Amino acid sequence: MKTSQKGINLIVSFEGFSAKPYLDSAGIPTIGYGNTYYPGGNKVTMKDPEITKEKGAELFAAVLPTYEKIVNSKVKVPLTQNQFDALVSHTYNTGGSDTLFFLINKKAADSEIEDWFTKRYITAGGKVLNGLIRRRKGEADLFFAK
Repeated sequence: MKTSQKGINLIVSFEGFSAKPYLDSAGIPTIGYGNTYYPGGNKVTMKDPEITKEKGAELFAAVLPTYEKIVNSKVKVPLTQNQFDALVSHTYNTGGSDTLFFLINKKAADSEIEDWFTKRYITAGGKVLNGLIRRRKGEADLFFAK
């Protein structure tokens, strides 16, 4: 599967855009729409030059398939487009969660999946972040949207 425009919009809305490298809430150099590395694998550094929004969109489009591939390889049950998009957003932000993939593959109760979505991966640097709480809720809402 591939991420729909709805899924792309969700990711981009939470990531925001930065022309200059910055340290994310976990202290990782980041640029563009939440990119921590470039196509080819080189990590973003704080010394990297500014980029345009167009370059940021190209960068995002170039790395998104990496996260789609993770979701496609880890989830063994059929997904709706909304579920796939929510999982790609989560994976783009966190690198993916084997526990979440396990719950989905074992067809856990919706309440268990929603509880997991909204109560995990909401901290960075040891602090609970409102932005991550909102993102996890947005992902859960999309995952369960009909």
